[in-house]
Amino acid sequence: MGAEKLTILVCDDSILARKQLKDVIYATAPDAEIFDAANGQEAVDKYKELNPDVIFLDIVMPVKDGITAVKEISEYDEDAEIIIVSSTGTQTQLKNAIEAGARDFIQKPFSATQVEKVLRSRIQGE
Repeated sequence: MGAEKLTILVCDDSILARKQLKDVIYATAPDAEIFDAANGQEAVDKYKELNPDVIFLDIVMPVKDGITAVKEISEYDEDAEIIIVSSTGTQTQLKNAIEAGARDFIQKPFSATQVEKVLRSRIQGE
């Protein structure tokens, strides 16, 4: 995708969902360095520590939900590339996520094509 190493943070309380998403990301960006978090608080903490290029974030999680995490990450870094990946795809949740600072939304179950398209769009500006 680019000459520099891409860093990505994947946050979901489901180990399986994190693995599936990481597998798709590696297929699209094999040289990416991928980190993960299991709840919204971990996502905020790891974002501040790592400053990843892109963060994929679920909405419904323990400790801190995804919308709150989006707000906190966006306050920390207004240019954060936050992509919501959630099965909670109501218009209200989508609107709240975008208003909080998310750049895009992928509905679960996701396809590899959706993730690749969003990832390429965020990194290459396509």
